[in-house]
Amino acid sequence: MFDQKSRQDYDRDGFVIVRDFLQGNDLCELASNQDRYIRDIVPTLPDNAAFFHDRDDAQSLKQLQHMERDTFFDEYRQHPHWCELAELLVGEPAKAQGAEWFNKPQGAEHPTPPHQDNYYFCLKPANVVTLWLALDSADEENGCIRYVRGSHRKGIRPHNPTQVLGFSQGITDYADEDEALAVPVSLQPGDLIAHHGETIHRADPNRSGRPRRAFAMVFRGVSCARDEEAYEQYMSAVKQQHSSMGLEE
Repeated sequence: MFDQKSRQDYDRDGFVIVRDFLQGNDLCELASNQDRYIRDIVPTLPDNAAFFHDRDDAQSLKQLQHMERDTFFDEYRQHPHWCELAELLVGEPAKAQGAEWFNKPQGAEHPTPPHQDNYYFCLKPANVVTLWLALDSADEENGCIRYVRGSHRKGIRPHNPTQVLGFSQGITDYADEDEALAVPVSLQPGDLIAHHGETIHRADPNRSGRPRRAFAMVFRGVSCARDEEAYEQYMSAVKQQHSSMGLEE
């Protein structure tokens, strides 16, 4: 399934699509454990691990972090199919940092601001890839991801705080020329898109009557080291955002 063309596309564009990455029982197993986690674990989680548009509305759940606290998702980080793709793309042994779930609830005014993941991760070199698996159909109507082709080769752009929970920092100088290169990526359940840690991406709100759920894992190559000073500054900004929104850590 994975070959050097996948690596070449990823190196050129900053992202690559893998159709039917998970199928059949493999996809059902992941989806059923997602449902179990949301049903049984989410009600026990602190605010910084389960983000809602409205904490009193269970249907407004928009993002889950640190899912590796659950045994299934902790072990899932070693899944050979995911590790094989990650290591092909980063070109060295890689380790999954964590497991996350994303949703754009139908009808919610929830745009994802333009950003680069490695602004959050603070890794040098930026040999880090996000593997993002569609659990629902994703298209332009329900807020599919849009990638600025080739932007991973131009370094980290300036970011400032946003008011979007889960995406605390957004690019400040995103311009028309960036948007002209932004590619909307439509996916079917089981399709996966892998993007480089410095590829600019964003998403529109979900204006459909359908959910747009996804599961993701971030893999960092063994050569990566964290800039601890930059990371502390980023985490301080996250805590300030959460505090301003009345969330408890």
